[in-house]
Amino acid sequence: MSTERDVEREALDAYSQAVTGVAARVLPSVAALAVRTARGGGAGSAVTFTDDGFLLTSAHVVTGASGGTATFADGLETRFDVVGADPLSDLAVLRVRATGGPPAELGDADRLRIGQLVVAVGNPMGLAGSVTAGVVSGLGRSIPARDGRNVRLIDDVIQTDAALNPGNSGGALADSTGRVVGVNTAVAGYGLGLAVPINSTTRQIIGELVTNRRVRRAWLGVAGVPVPLPPPVAARLEQKVGLRVVEVVPGSPAGTAGIYLGDVIVSAGGRPVANVQALQRLMLGPAIGTRLPVTVLRRGAFVDVITVPAELDS
Repeated sequence: MSTERDVEREALDAYSQAVTGVAARVLPSVAALAVRTARGGGAGSAVTFTDDGFLLTSAHVVTGASGGTATFADGLETRFDVVGADPLSDLAVLRVRATGGPPAELGDADRLRIGQLVVAVGNPMGLAGSVTAGVVSGLGRSIPARDGRNVRLIDDVIQTDAALNPGNSGGALADSTGRVVGVNTAVAGYGLGLAVPINSTTRQIIGELVTNRRVRRAWLGVAGVPVPLPPPVAARLEQKVGLRVVEVVPGSPAGTAGIYLGDVIVSAGGRPVANVQALQRLMLGPAIGTRLPVTVLRRGAFVDVITVPAELDS
């Protein structure tokens, strides 16, 4: 008959096995970065995600740099070049000159649940190959990002209590199966770590960086605020909130298409719109110059408008 101590030991063993399994799977794919710019040196982490030497990291790790040195867990040290960086998502793609570690498997952060085990792998404070474990503390967080005059929120950010420190940025946040579900990006305070999620949106961004070396974004030309929908509309749409238009830029794609002040956007491209971030997710390269149907609530009636997003000037 198992004693309480035996049960505790078995639980600890299971937890330890999960963390050590993730570490064994992910560590070979994570590199320590040494970056040098005109302003001095810096450090961070990166994750290999292809067989031919592409690495994923945080854009702020390589700001102002064209390259640097990557060191892998097996001791391989090689130069890397910055392929492209997107400050508005805080993601960057690098390529090493000598193929390094095996590619990590990218997961889907949209499937994470609060309380789920996650493991952070990186190189905090210059300590290569460090592993910390914790849980998903929160989902759907937002942090501001700026690229020149452009400011937006990085949305759906993962909050974890896995210990993160300077140097962890760009490293992997993995689930219990060893799939990378986030790129560690910031430490907001004691015990509070944040990671940019790996999901369908960020996969598009990564693909654009690999292919085009930059991320092209689309533009509608509206500003809005979330507002509750009338109960009958909310029941019909199974959606409680829409986006009230408070500004339409003259001559913008939205203005040309016939979106007006006071309209409440309830969907775009067939997807619910409850906030500005929901629109931002749609405003990536493939949306430029293509028809995007938008449904608005206007004076109690649904109105369908066909917009054609234009490219946002960089």
